[in-house]
Amino acid sequence: MKILANDGISSAGIKKLEEAGFTVVTEHVAQDQLIETINKENYVALLVRSATTVRKDLIDACPELKFIGRGGVGMDNIDVAYAREKGLTVENTPGASSQSVAELTMGTMYALARMTYDSYQNMPKTGNEDFKTLKKQYSKGTELRGKTLLVYGFGRIGQTLASYALGAGMKVVGLSLYKEEVEIPIQIEGIGEVVAKIETTTNADEAISQADFISMNVPKQDGNKAVIGKAEFEKMKDGVRLVNVARGGVIDEDDLLEALNNGKVAAAALDVFENEPSPRIDLLSHPRIACTPHIGGQTAEAQSRIGTELADKIIATLK
Repeated sequence: MKILANDGISSAGIKKLEEAGFTVVTEHVAQDQLIETINKENYVALLVRSATTVRKDLIDACPELKFIGRGGVGMDNIDVAYAREKGLTVENTPGASSQSVAELTMGTMYALARMTYDSYQNMPKTGNEDFKTLKKQYSKGTELRGKTLLVYGFGRIGQTLASYALGAGMKVVGLSLYKEEVEIPIQIEGIGEVVAKIETTTNADEAISQADFISMNVPKQDGNKAVIGKAEFEKMKDGVRLVNVARGGVIDEDDLLEALNNGKVAAAALDVFENEPSPRIDLLSHPRIACTPHIGGQTAEAQSRIGTELADKIIATLK
């Protein structure tokens, strides 16, 4: 049985699949040639990341396809309900990248707090001549310890982030659809596991007003509706800092720019954008936005876990 990993798969995932008797092809096929290739090569499984879309037309046109796998969390590039209605198995890897996304979020929060993202750009340009000026410019940072972090969406990634933030001495507010007590394990080398308990809240307005830092960890909304817009920015503390590692569009980009320019938001970090892979220049060039190119789950460890998790699900389904 042949599998097309159209957006790639880790060597660990390939090894596990090949040992189970599958043939894995990783050569990327252009979207407009995908249907023809799947049928011609008799692929039974298609694995994608975010670059390839799997819509109704492909599902209908490829009757031998049995499995669609998404390496990552969000499945907005797949017509999931329709595929399952047609009898296909559709799986993602929600837990595989949680650690990597949480670590990127912590790193960007430190960068926003100390403005290092901007310093890294300006020191090579003018540090030799304007050292004292830059030192004064970047001497207005803040500490994370004692600050309140609102984790907007308290699923796997949000809870993993909470463990790091609690370890850094932050107060964590978990915003969820349901009120519940969540146990957060904190791993401390040489000591073991310490468990903290967080009572989630469903009151977005109250949670937003408390936060010094906000991390967006929610899926893409129906109609790409923004979760954070002008009304939400008005409820925030002055000088709040935001991180979006979820999906482009969950923060209204126009309203974010306005909030940055009027001082409501001190700084923001964006790993995702509405118009990927061609994000707006005014976002990329803004002096108080730290940008990364959608790399939340792009670590060697996460990619290996994604590959082996997909392999396990394919083997369980097709073997």
